[in-house]
Amino acid sequence: MGEMVLYGLAGFAASLVDGALGMGFGPTSSSILLSTGLAPTAVSASVNIAKVATGAVGAISHWRFRNLDRELVLRLAIPGCVGALIGVTVLSNVKGSTIRPYLAMLLTLVGVRILLRFSRPLPPKVKDTVPIEGSTKRELIYDKRGVRTAGFLGGITNGMIGAWGPVVTPFLLHRGVRPRFAIGSVNTAEIAVASTAAFSLIAAVGSGGFKPSVIVPMLLGGVVAAPVAAWATRRIPARLMGVSVAGLLLLTNAKELIAWAGLRSAAAIYGVYGVILVAVLIAALRPHPAPPAEPTASDASSPN
Repeated sequence: MGEMVLYGLAGFAASLVDGALGMGFGPTSSSILLSTGLAPTAVSASVNIAKVATGAVGAISHWRFRNLDRELVLRLAIPGCVGALIGVTVLSNVKGSTIRPYLAMLLTLVGVRILLRFSRPLPPKVKDTVPIEGSTKRELIYDKRGVRTAGFLGGITNGMIGAWGPVVTPFLLHRGVRPRFAIGSVNTAEIAVASTAAFSLIAAVGSGGFKPSVIVPMLLGGVVAAPVAAWATRRIPARLMGVSVAGLLLLTNAKELIAWAGLRSAAAIYGVYGVILVAVLIAALRPHPAPPAEPTASDASSPN
């Protein structure tokens, strides 16, 4: 009973992080399932099954809080499903651990870039959407280049190691998508991608490797956390959200890089974590100068 409560709390925490930051459920839940002795293919299938359930609840919540853009969801979901099929095929033939150090390097660089971006003042009065001519709908403003490619690559890593958000969400932030739209759209598109990966892996490994005593509590905890995360996404300031995403990327990939570098000294390991935490705290607490005030009509008419 104690283990089931622990799995439920783990599912709640993983879903809360994933729903609020657009990433983190896969790495967190994968580590728990691997500790139970499941094969990597069964772990990936279990994680993606959990993602489908929690993602559905999260998508409804994000839709209610208006945190998603339909066009962006489709741009991510379709190539993401294709990528998931490729990832499942690779996982069935190549160990997913082989590419993890290289993925960790890339995500660390992305995390540093996001951290630097959000440690500086954000542009004042940035519009999330603009009206579509001749329609009551609104169009999300962002740079659309490479979005389908990011979805495709995210689908591959999701099929292999359960990592969808860490690949896609930072890319969307770089392309100018405001955090709440990036997170809501990524979580919604993840339903289709996770479904593709899960059913493909179930066909490969069957149902014998799954443990309901692990999956069910994680599902229940994740479902409960999903609407809470969607509410938090709309309330958390954009700067704090960006710094949190960067910190999550750096911390979750530091362990992989430390192991790859062969660091065994406890002092070296804690030193790396300490540097990351200090950098994140400085970025989060760094004061921003107030944006310049807009000129008034009287200022504009006054002589120089």
